[in-house]
Amino acid sequence: MEAIKERLKQLKLSGASKSLETRIDYAQSKKVSYLDFLELLLEDEWVVRQNNAYQRRLVQSRLSQQKRMDSYDFTMQPELDKSLLMELCSTRFINLKQNVILMGNPGVGKTHLANAIGLEALKNGHSVLFIHANSLIDQLNRSKADGSYYSLLKKLGRINLLILDEVGFKKFPQNGIDDFFEVIRQRYEMGSTIVTTNRSFEDWGQLFGDKVMASAIIDRLVHHAFIIKIKGESYRVKNTEKTENK
Repeated sequence: MEAIKERLKQLKLSGASKSLETRIDYAQSKKVSYLDFLELLLEDEWVVRQNNAYQRRLVQSRLSQQKRMDSYDFTMQPELDKSLLMELCSTRFINLKQNVILMGNPGVGKTHLANAIGLEALKNGHSVLFIHANSLIDQLNRSKADGSYYSLLKKLGRINLLILDEVGFKKFPQNGIDDFFEVIRQRYEMGSTIVTTNRSFEDWGQLFGDKVMASAIIDRLVHHAFIIKIKGESYRVKNTEKTENK
């Protein structure tokens, strides 16, 4: 038995190795055929590999496992179109290379919703990266120093779903607008992007310091996009008020 398990490990079939004894006991008690036994063993291996792949992609995505769609309090934002958000969770929009723009004041749950959709995308086998917009600009700027700029752009272009959080929360550095445009340009009709922002599109020209470039970015983002405007007060403000009233 141990020799067989060791050989399975050498063949990188760790899932089958772990379940071997359990499957043998089951096969003997249920009089399972050799073919069915082999199918069960291979199914165990497949499940382990799928789970390992998911865990790797989860770490790489930088998503929070706590910010799920079932943990979002829709009662705080009753005007939200829940059916649309459930449709986005099906991730068909990723197959269609469509974008999602979540707009609203700070604290209304934009980041939570973007993260939740990202988790569903991971479950459906898509590659995802969640990153603060200014952190992205910083990474691109640093990559110019070590010569990895174009390889980073290529990597960003291959991701199925790129989530850019808090666009407009802080003003981009002077050269950041060009890098941001390059990311959006490369992903246009090639991959899906979710943007969360607390600024209206009318403010983007001032935010980026270049109205023409801002217009070019907006044009590419909204061409195939769901634009969801979230109204209401901040969750944090509401929770503070509840605490104070107790």
